[in-house]
Amino acid sequence: MGAGDPARNRSSLAHRVRYALRHPRRVPAHARRALRDARLRLLHRDHISYYRAVMASDSARSAEAAVGHSPSREQWARIGRMQFDYLVRHGLEPHHRMLEIGCGNLRAGRLFIDHLEPGHYYGIDISPHILLAAQDTLVREGLQAKLPHLTLANDLTLAFLPEGHFDVVHAHSVFSHSPRHVIEECFAHVGRVLAPGGFFDFTFDHTEGEEHQVLHEDFYYRTETLIRLAAEHGLAARFMDDWEELPHRQSRIRLTAMSDRTRTVGP
Repeated sequence: MGAGDPARNRSSLAHRVRYALRHPRRVPAHARRALRDARLRLLHRDHISYYRAVMASDSARSAEAAVGHSPSREQWARIGRMQFDYLVRHGLEPHHRMLEIGCGNLRAGRLFIDHLEPGHYYGIDISPHILLAAQDTLVREGLQAKLPHLTLANDLTLAFLPEGHFDVVHAHSVFSHSPRHVIEECFAHVGRVLAPGGFFDFTFDHTEGEEHQVLHEDFYYRTETLIRLAAEHGLAARFMDDWEELPHRQSRIRLTAMSDRTRTVGP
């Protein structure tokens, strides 16, 4: 459920001072992020445009860095494998149709694509730069024959996708970078594209204290807030306790349609 005190407010001056004193070598990198944040917020008033510019900036350094905060190739692969193993353990089967929101450069998507039947993986992202990197991953992994869909999205209304089509919807490290209105937009529409018995898994940065953001890139939410928002849009929520046992700093919730609580794809 994140490192350290889950009730801490990472945006507070006291936390930032303590962090700087403990990690002085990280201060220049954070200062660069803060300057970039100020500049991009002036240029891009809506969050999608803003974060698309963030991804373009990060991708210019490295596609892996854009996806996972400067990970090594090994760490990039490890986190992708962890996502894949978890969903397979929770019921993802080759015949299922899967939508991955925020597919990035296919850190986990390359494994989902290989696991699923041809044409059954649909990845969307707001960043054209990272989708070009996803194509490179497809070539590197030799997955062209699996015919995955990779599509640029400008919002999370999912209006271009068919009703009741996807058995599994997955969003890893998307809501950790999303303000509340973006999450609400997704909750308002994701139920329409879920197949009967399907589920939507997402991760988020968890806090037990005051909800807050660090710059305009990292957002921390209380579990109760997300569960309540989901219920307002006819979605039942389950906090995934077994995900907490894995070496990852985010928490995980699974949503299903309230009208279909008796039958779900996964355990």
